[in-house]
Amino acid sequence: MRKALLDARSTLDERTARDGALAVRLTGELARRAPRCIGFYWPIQSEFDARAVICTWLAGAPAGTLRLAALPVVTAPATPLVFHRWTPDTPMTQGRYDIPVPQDTEVLVPDLLLVPCVGFTRSGLRLGYGGGFYDRTLHSMTPAPQTLGIAYDALEIEQLDAEAHDLPLDAIVTESAVYPGVSCPASANATGNPR
Repeated sequence: MRKALLDARSTLDERTARDGALAVRLTGELARRAPRCIGFYWPIQSEFDARAVICTWLAGAPAGTLRLAALPVVTAPATPLVFHRWTPDTPMTQGRYDIPVPQDTEVLVPDLLLVPCVGFTRSGLRLGYGGGFYDRTLHSMTPAPQTLGIAYDALEIEQLDAEAHDLPLDAIVTESAVYPGVSCPASANATGNPR
């Protein structure tokens, strides 16, 4: 299933339009949720590239407020991710798995995480790459951050069997909808209709 979803993501048609629509929805969610520090991800394997959205969000901080962004760093196998401050000017270096990471910046604790999804369900369950890094990270963070899964419509899975360590995300953001996870309040957009 993971391979089929990765293949589907790498061959999506109308990618520019999809990315533009996803960026608009994500921008709306960030405005609605008003985080102070966002942990996001460096895009790999045809993931949505959130850097432009993050740059705009950082630049749009109201006067007298500080917005922060951070990228995950893998410090060792089977350990939680550590988030290091990122700005558009941050020097980058190659981290584990050849994913760029900030070079010599301070550790931050995000209050909102953008989590890349290989696949997702409308109830907020996520299929990742299989390394368990986000599961371990979310279990280790107190207080728990808000979590937004980032995916494309084509990656929707009707059902995933959750394991004991799986935590549903607060919402999944795609190019056509925001699907609130099971932990969201009943007033949220439970139908997954565009908003």
